[in-house]
Amino acid sequence: MNMRTIHTDNIISAVAKACIDANCNIGGDIARAMETSLELETSPIGREMLEALITNAQIAKDRQMPICQDTGMAVVWVALGQDVHIDGIPLSDAINEGVRRGYAEGYLRKSVVADPLIRVNTRDNTPAIIHYDIQPGANLRITIAPKGFGSENMSALKMLKPSDGLDGVIDFVVSTASAAGSNPCPPMVIGVGIGGTMEKAALLAKKALMRPIDTQNQNKYYADLEHTLLERINDLGIGPQGLGGNTTAFGVNVEVFATHIAGLPVAVNINCHATRHVEIEL
Repeated sequence: MNMRTIHTDNIISAVAKACIDANCNIGGDIARAMETSLELETSPIGREMLEALITNAQIAKDRQMPICQDTGMAVVWVALGQDVHIDGIPLSDAINEGVRRGYAEGYLRKSVVADPLIRVNTRDNTPAIIHYDIQPGANLRITIAPKGFGSENMSALKMLKPSDGLDGVIDFVVSTASAAGSNPCPPMVIGVGIGGTMEKAALLAKKALMRPIDTQNQNKYYADLEHTLLERINDLGIGPQGLGGNTTAFGVNVEVFATHIAGLPVAVNINCHATRHVEIEL
């Protein structure tokens, strides 16, 4: 067995930088989707809005300023190789310290309250939401995904009956996007989780947002479903920033998991056009 040691000082600095990068730089897949959608958008005001989003993204990149004033709650995905030894402080503490430093050094808005009802701001955007996945090998991959709540608030979960089938899934996803309207700053990117249990479906939906939108589910059945959902959602006419047009969503990513014979959990996690996330490997 080849053990590898990673010190948490390196994790802290990498997470801090990733928090800033994610908030200031859109991914290549999103940039390409913006340009492609600009060519295909039929609404004049829709094209105007897409041009504004492209300009905004370029200014954010050039000046290293946040793409959006809502710099989100930090959602962190950790793929930890079982042959990695973490040296220093506890890993979760290191990730939170990285978030703390990144949001301070990047002058990013601190949007986290310590208690959902008492609602006192923690003043450093911690704690982060951290998901761990233990994997074979000696690698450590961390994905930082700042999640704004204009889009998060429009997400939904439903426990369908197995008899609802494919049509039930499609109707639920499309109706959720329709109800979201302009709130998530469309064009949206939509993650769909199908199967598992209630909480597993929600995790699948959020993790689906980490997949580039110019890729498809490896299973053709679900790749076809992604295509159908994207077409149906773009036919809603909500358009860029909710002002009308045929670009309501840039992409729909579907992820699935085994489930119980008596259930069909479906979760829809909506993201804004920026769909911010950065993956780092240590």
